[in-house]
Amino acid sequence: MTDPNKPNDPIDNRILVDAVEEVKAMGKDGLDHPSSKPVLTGAAIGALAGGLLPVVTWPVGLVAGAGYMIYKRIRP
Repeated sequence: MTDPNKPNDPIDNRILVDAVEEVKAMGKDGLDHPSSKPVLTGAAIGALAGGLLPVVTWPVGLVAGAGYMIYKRIRP
């Protein structure tokens, strides 16, 4: 059982809930939301890296880049 008084606990069971809330807010506010531009930039960089690397394709890179930036916006 996790203690809510320990925010720096390495096991964070609210990250999925926080990510869903952030994505909903981004969808609601569009480009006016402060997370939209960094997430789109991360998605573009991931897609470019996925297009250049022979192992992954650009859609995988796009999702990975966007996912990484959402994670960094939620848990800096």
